[in-house]
Amino acid sequence: MPGEIPVKAQPFVVMVKPVGSLCNLRCSFCYYLKTNSGQSRMSDATLERFIQQYIEASPGPIISFTWHGGEPSLAGLDFYKRAVELQKHYTPEGWKCWNNIQTNGILLDDEWCAFLAEERFDIGLSIDGTSWIHDKYRKDQKGGNSYEYALSAVRRLQTYGIQPDLLCTVTSDTAKRPLDVYKALRALNTGWIQFIPIIRRQSGESTIHDKITKDSVSGRMYGDFLCAVFDEWILHDLGRLDVQFFAETMRVWSGGNAGLCTMTPTCGRALIVEQDGSVYSCDHFVTSEHRIGDINTTHLGILADSTSQIRFGNNKHDMLPAQCLSCQWLNLCNGGCPKDRFIQTEDGEQGLNHLCEGFQQFFSYIQPVMNLVTSLTKLGHRPQAIMNNLRDRLSALWKGVGRNDPCPCKSGRKAKHCCWLKRPITG
Repeated sequence: MPGEIPVKAQPFVVMVKPVGSLCNLRCSFCYYLKTNSGQSRMSDATLERFIQQYIEASPGPIISFTWHGGEPSLAGLDFYKRAVELQKHYTPEGWKCWNNIQTNGILLDDEWCAFLAEERFDIGLSIDGTSWIHDKYRKDQKGGNSYEYALSAVRRLQTYGIQPDLLCTVTSDTAKRPLDVYKALRALNTGWIQFIPIIRRQSGESTIHDKITKDSVSGRMYGDFLCAVFDEWILHDLGRLDVQFFAETMRVWSGGNAGLCTMTPTCGRALIVEQDGSVYSCDHFVTSEHRIGDINTTHLGILADSTSQIRFGNNKHDMLPAQCLSCQWLNLCNGGCPKDRFIQTEDGEQGLNHLCEGFQQFFSYIQPVMNLVTSLTKLGHRPQAIMNNLRDRLSALWKGVGRNDPCPCKSGRKAKHCCWLKRPITG
């Protein structure tokens, strides 16, 4: 059994995988497909031990529970009813538990939705924009399509008063159709979109771009995708719809601290607890090398603040290559997620993020607009007024510009070969 209760740990979060990597879909890009242990769901004893330890280690007064997978709904509705009971039992007076479940939505019938609404769960629902992109990669166990199930889950959750966060992967196909994908997600009217770049290496030894899988997104493609979506969002949806990466970028740009782990200087404060109680450093590092213990023998708070976990988190900064340390965008990117830092820098140093080119492209592209938006926001301008201002400036910039004139973006190319399709259409 675990030892004595530790001193409150520094704030950390946990992704719990109550059924491990088990799933009722076979998404082709899933990094858990080959790690399916075949075990059943987390036992009641392990569930109680986890909840008790997590609350004991939390500084409070809000304790965040994130239920992940695989497909966490496979644990069954009774599992989550029991989890809520245990949370209420162990939570100190005046504290509150917050629950989030990340799901493909297939099992979310009326009974599920009623429970989730009653207990105020937040939902992250995987849906990849358009049906043809979603169905190309997200097949069910028999090879069938799953988009309509995901779409139905969004609609059903909304009838119960839940606006799910939409989780959209960015594959090489997605990156080619940024506005189609974004507008399809926007039309669902949930208020939140998270884009998740798919990066899969063909082999563990790859150090160059062309060794990623065909469905993976390159740095340049990801940069193009972000820029295209940003243009649409900043001119039409500011203040009405949050895109996670844009919201985090704006927070840092205006002097705040990023909440997204991929953008913070260090990591290691988002642990994984598997269904057997094993604890790992991160969702993307569920390997024997990064197994830091288990809650059956060591208290979760001790594991969170263990030397090995602190070292894992600090490595994000300590192992940055010189090219990153001298980059003007370091405070926004901080090297990105360590799992994607597998290519070489311009001078041959290992450890550059695969998406580096895209990050630099995006931050450079949005710099003028972000400086203006930040300034207007500090002056008290509301989102609608800011969007009106931006649209007026854009119209003035394109006034009198023809197809064969130099592009107003000052790229040096003719407008027809540059930003012609982005110009404001009037009349």
